Amino acid sequence: MVDISKAGTFALGDRTVNRIGYGAMQLAGPGVYGPPKDRNAAIAVLREAVASGVNHIDTSDYYGPYVVNEIIREALHPYPDNLVLVTKVGAKRGPDKSWNPAFSPAELTEAVHDNLRRLGVDVIDAVNLRMIFAMGPAEGAIEAQVEALAELQRKGLVRNIGLSNATRKQIEAGRKIAKIACVQNQYNLAHREDDALIDDLAKAGIAYTPFFPLGGFSPLQSAELSNVAAQVGATPLQVALAWLLRRSPNILLIPGTSSVAHLRENLAVVDIVLPDDAMATLDKIAASAPKGGGGH
Repeated sequence: MVDISKAGTFALGDRTVNRIGYGAMQLAGPGVYGPPKDRNAAIAVLREAVASGVNHIDTSDYYGPYVVNEIIREALHPYPDNLVLVTKVGAKRGPDKSWNPAFSPAELTEAVHDNLRRLGVDVIDAVNLRMIFAMGPAEGAIEAQVEALAELQRKGLVRNIGLSNATRKQIEAGRKIAKIACVQNQYNLAHREDDALIDDLAKAGIAYTPFFPLGGFSPLQSAELSNVAAQVGATPLQVALAWLLRRSPNILLIPGTSSVAHLRENLAVVDIVLPDDAMATLDKIAASAPKGGGGH
């Protein structure tokens, strides 16, 4: 079993986590809707992750909806003291599998209580406010929403507050109201619009969690990525994760999978060493990649 602590740790607000975590979105059924094909396999992945040293799990009550949080509770409750559960609020699922905004302060408050109940906890380690103005980051007022989460924090129901799919302006607005512990945006080898933001957040001690770190972008089929993977004896997906680990110390990975074998591959990136020439090659990929947004 690999020692994922070798990748280092970073503060997620008042909690400290290993930089390689686990994203639970794929534990739901197709389209992140309904139950998984094999619930026992989903439970096995979660237990393997924690047994391997993962102490940061990313989830949401709207995954399924409800299904993923219920599986997490079945698999891991009572939770280890060092396990940090991070959820997100701001959306809900329709019966037609649609993703719909649930962004009012009242809806956010209700969503936090739903997460508390289904996860079986008295306080959530971190809640990310997920912006729903567009597929990618787009400007829009969030002050009332952050205030609602800050009030839940004052009541002791939320330990840390994060922002997801956020612009720099929204992050600045949020930080005027509450301490922002983490930012969760789309970022990977191809989509690097947040390069400067990541560096600024690192200086401020704020964690950055990229979603879509692997899929949905063309470099996974690029010759450059394949060549580097062959050079270091890894898969292209592993190299994409290893690049993120080296990119900045405040980056926390949450690759998701419903397979124990794939989970072990993801965790093994801690042992991948990317030499400087490989990093230089990978850094060129974004320049030729098509631009586009994404959701999570």
